[in-house]
Amino acid sequence: MYVCSCFGITEAQVKQHAEGGARTPRQLASACKAGTDCGSCVRRIQALLGRGACPRHERGEQALSAFPEAA
Repeated sequence: MYVCSCFGITEAQVKQHAEGGARTPRQLASACKAGTDCGSCVRRIQALLGRGACPRHERGEQALSAFPEAA
């Protein structure tokens, strides 16, 4: 299954790069350019690399839950 349509990168290729040491979407992009064109595959790449959602967004949500009156 294709992960990055722009560069024709498959799920298997992402996993191979991860086994080869790519731990972040940026490291994967350096290895095969996946995620560097339209960017629509970056979240899928994060999931495949086991990184989940963007940490900055998670911190923002935690901060909002700490101040319920701000929501």
